[in-house]
Amino acid sequence: MARWAERAEAARADHPHERIAYGPGPREVLDLFTPEGQPEAPVAVFLHGGYWQALDGAAFRGIAPALLSHGVAVALPTYDLAPAVSLGRILRQVRTATDLIRARTGTRPLVFGHSAGGHMAAALLSEGRAGAAVAISGVFDLAPLLETSLNAALQLDPLMATALSPIHWPAPDGSSPGGTTLDCWVGAEESAEFRRQSHAMAGRWGAGGADTSVRELVGLNHFTVLDPLFDADSPEVARLVELAREASGETHREAAPA
Repeated sequence: MARWAERAEAARADHPHERIAYGPGPREVLDLFTPEGQPEAPVAVFLHGGYWQALDGAAFRGIAPALLSHGVAVALPTYDLAPAVSLGRILRQVRTATDLIRARTGTRPLVFGHSAGGHMAAALLSEGRAGAAVAISGVFDLAPLLETSLNAALQLDPLMATALSPIHWPAPDGSSPGGTTLDCWVGAEESAEFRRQSHAMAGRWGAGGADTSVRELVGLNHFTVLDPLFDADSPEVARLVELAREASGETHREAAPA
């Protein structure tokens, strides 16, 4: 996390960006980094982790430079945290932030996220708000959290956990607008539960008609799994660039969403 902070500060200093309010609250803001001279560049929206109760988008500004070098803009929303707000409220906030990017570009963006952000990236894809999604160490089934200390802030009950688990949501199968691609990346050195959830999610949605895949990143754990995002030459950055470009031209530029 100290390395994340150092890279975030370097990106802030080296790359001008916009600070945009997507709502009235002090945390309802996003940072938008755009490649110099490319105002219509495809946009990738990154949703930060922290189990819905820690961190902010600014802590991950360091992932922007690698994507900027390939002509991809990066949006980093911040959202309110549990227990001050519910997980449902957080989902509504990231919907609004993503819709703002869609309104600016006329296309559904690539959405990618880490841990809790992976959960939200999958949710946005299911809802047709994303052109593609990458979930990095995503949490797709919330039921295992019910008996952990994390639930003291989340305050989930069994019905809420099921309702808010993307593994139970409709798979994006192309029958409605929006993308169908969900990549699930997870560190090979993470816990068995994180690896299980990535494989289960890809299997469930893949059987439902989505374009899913799982990539276990050798030697990486729940925190170092983000390291490839700082390397402009990594296969993971190349995949994000590919998906962002595909999403930006998925069919045609759209009118702003209602």
